[in-house]
Amino acid sequence: MVGYDPKPDGRNNTKLQVAVAGSVSGLVTRALISPFDVIKIRFQLQHERLSRRDPNAKYHGIFQASRQILQEEGLTAFWKGHIPAQILSIGYGAVQVYNTLRHAVGTMYRSEGPQVFYKGLAPTLIAIFPYAGLQFSCYSSLKHLYKWAMPGEGKKNENLQNLLCGSGAGVISKTLTYPLDLFKKRLQVGGFEHARAAFGQVRRYKGLMDCAKQVLQKEGALGFFKGLSPSLLKAALSTGFMFFWYEFFCNVFHCMNRTASQR
Repeated sequence: MVGYDPKPDGRNNTKLQVAVAGSVSGLVTRALISPFDVIKIRFQLQHERLSRRDPNAKYHGIFQASRQILQEEGLTAFWKGHIPAQILSIGYGAVQVYNTLRHAVGTMYRSEGPQVFYKGLAPTLIAIFPYAGLQFSCYSSLKHLYKWAMPGEGKKNENLQNLLCGSGAGVISKTLTYPLDLFKKRLQVGGFEHARAAFGQVRRYKGLMDCAKQVLQKEGALGFFKGLSPSLLKAALSTGFMFFWYEFFCNVFHCMNRTASQR
């Protein structure tokens, strides 16, 4: 994991073990939070207001959306796009519309060529650096705050510290960079408007600035934050689980190394 030094905390993990711990923690976390990702993307792509008062809105809340997805598409719908998400496919947003990854990739390539896999790249690149920087900066600051505020006994529970501080860091960084994530999803599904026509209004965007302009004009400033609630739940759980499982696997490797050295 970026920024991790296995020596100062007393653990004798190798660089390979640190890399494996980071990778496995990411895989486990992605599987656990996938349902929130599905709901978040449904909200982001809905042009209508997320409100019961809008008769054209298909979704208007996390619980309502969960029930509707479960009734209409079954339990497995909450893991649609899970495989491409695990391999960080740039075409993830569009894949959610199709039944299989293979069919999605083939259809996308035939209809628009290889450039289709890089739709939404601009907001993605813009968001990467501030999000990663904010995430680790906030995590470090929250750990210091936790140690200052928590009584002596509570400081010994490092797993709780990692979970709480990681969750807090995820919430803060996700909120500050969220509009860029919404723009990315809107741009990624460009060209596939017909596949989501049943979900409500359909719009076309010429690029990042045009997308931002249309969202502001037609949906208001709050439109930039559609899907923020499931996104924050996802961010809190994702970052918290990531650090929790990362530390857990690092501790497992440390115990294995200590046991092996005592033989």
